[in-house]
Amino acid sequence: MINNFYNYKVKIKDTPFVTESGIKYQNTAAISFLDENKKEIAYIELGYIDCEDIYRLIDKEKTINIDQCYVENFSLDDYRTSRNIEKKATIKLHQFSAYNTFFDSRVETDFSHAEFDNNYKNFENAHFLNGSINFHGTNFNLGGLNFSYALFKDGNVDFSNAQFGDGEVSFKNSNFGNGHKNFQDAHFGNGDVLFMNTEFNHGDITFINSEFKSDRVSFKVARMGDGKKDFHFARFHCNEVVFEQTEFGNGKVDFRTVEFKDAKVSFNRAIFGNGEKTFEACQHNGGKITMRKSQWGAGNVSFEQVEFNKTLLFLDNADFGTGNLSFYNSHIMELSLKSCHLDYYVDLRLAECNFLDLSDSLGRDIIDFKPYDFQVNIKTVNFAGIRLIGRIYLNWDSNNVKNLIYSQSSTSKREKAEQFRILKENFNSAGQYDDEDKAYIEFKRNESKAILLESIQKNKISAIWQFPAYGFKMLVFDWMGLYATSPVRVIFSNVVIYFMYALLYTIIPYLTNSSLNSVQQGDSFWLRFWDAVYYTGITYFTVGYGDILPIGPIRYLADITAFTGVFMMSYFTVAFVRKILR
Repeated sequence: MINNFYNYKVKIKDTPFVTESGIKYQNTAAISFLDENKKEIAYIELGYIDCEDIYRLIDKEKTINIDQCYVENFSLDDYRTSRNIEKKATIKLHQFSAYNTFFDSRVETDFSHAEFDNNYKNFENAHFLNGSINFHGTNFNLGGLNFSYALFKDGNVDFSNAQFGDGEVSFKNSNFGNGHKNFQDAHFGNGDVLFMNTEFNHGDITFINSEFKSDRVSFKVARMGDGKKDFHFARFHCNEVVFEQTEFGNGKVDFRTVEFKDAKVSFNRAIFGNGEKTFEACQHNGGKITMRKSQWGAGNVSFEQVEFNKTLLFLDNADFGTGNLSFYNSHIMELSLKSCHLDYYVDLRLAECNFLDLSDSLGRDIIDFKPYDFQVNIKTVNFAGIRLIGRIYLNWDSNNVKNLIYSQSSTSKREKAEQFRILKENFNSAGQYDDEDKAYIEFKRNESKAILLESIQKNKISAIWQFPAYGFKMLVFDWMGLYATSPVRVIFSNVVIYFMYALLYTIIPYLTNSSLNSVQQGDSFWLRFWDAVYYTGITYFTVGYGDILPIGPIRYLADITAFTGVFMMSYFTVAFVRKILR
């Protein structure tokens, strides 16, 4: 392909030219390609064929092989006019081949409303040197189409409403100039559609309402310049869609309401430029969509209202640049944002999601889960290793936070503890103190269980003391006071402990040679019990009037009662002050 020239000159010589396939032409077209300084940088000779000669082949329905030819001002519109044919009438082209053919036009090279035979159509290495290119409404039929290594110097290329039929369609390594590339309403049949390593340059690219029924559609390593890239309403009813390492350039990228059916879709390492990127209301019937290590540039990114009910969407290690990211009201089976930099507002108010992975990500702004006008139904969220500089908008009850973390099957108790700790700090900074307490309780519970399991795993003998230690923590720190987050729970525990001691002071004298000095022989159980209640009170609260004294071994229980009372009152003070002072 000769594509780095600034200008060119054509000279028709009266010398014969024979193509590689043995076709002889009376004249030779000598083409010189010049740089900006009018210096020749390339030179090529081709067979020269007059358009009228091609038109006569069309008239006679003969094979049209114009390989290695120079064709000037080819136009099926002119052909129709010269033959008095209706303007949009279909023109049949038989056994067409234009390998290494150079098309030149003052205005437009026109193949509009052409119909090709069911055979292989070859435009490989074709050069459209000047003028726009029009394949509007063309029917390529079966057999495949090859535009690989083609040069469209004028970027205004129209394949709208084209029917590409079954067979491979290849634009591999082709080069489009600046201008509008229009494939709106084009229909691609069975067979691979390849835009691999294609250079689109600047200008709008339109695939609105296009349909792909091929096995594989690939834009891998394609490079698109500045301008709008519009795939709105496109239907990818194929097995594989590849946009790996595609460079989308600056400008809006529009994949709204695209149907991916059940295709395997890859945008891995794709590079988006500055401008809005939208996949709003896309549909995918199941499988994977991967966008790992993609770069999204400046501008908002929208996956709002997508219908990925059976789809795994992977955006791991993606760089979302400078713009908001939204999954508002979307249905996604599994969504992975693992190891992402979330520097701006992220809307994760999904209508439905079985699993959301935020592990090892960095959140610098707001990550929003809080329901507003519909219920956010996310079953599991992995916050493990998230570095939260910004804030997560979350509600413990309406978002069912406890279940979000406990439903994780692949994380350890230590990892669950860390996630609750992160949320505890997040709720504190947001002023959601009740939610902070709930997160703190779950953090301490998982931390205690993690210490137990890790210790036993390192040394099984440690179970002898680790289980009692764990039981003590659960009884005193958890059940009795919810880790000093509930003054009411501490008061209730005080009441239970108080009457438990009173009952012990009543029962022990029946079993041992001990008693309270206020008890008289013959006193009923209930009289003894109420004396024990009184004595427990003045001992438990360290009043110590001294009017009732313990006699015998029961004295040691009195020491324990006093210590328990001091400890539980301190416990209550901590819990009460913690609640009041925030």
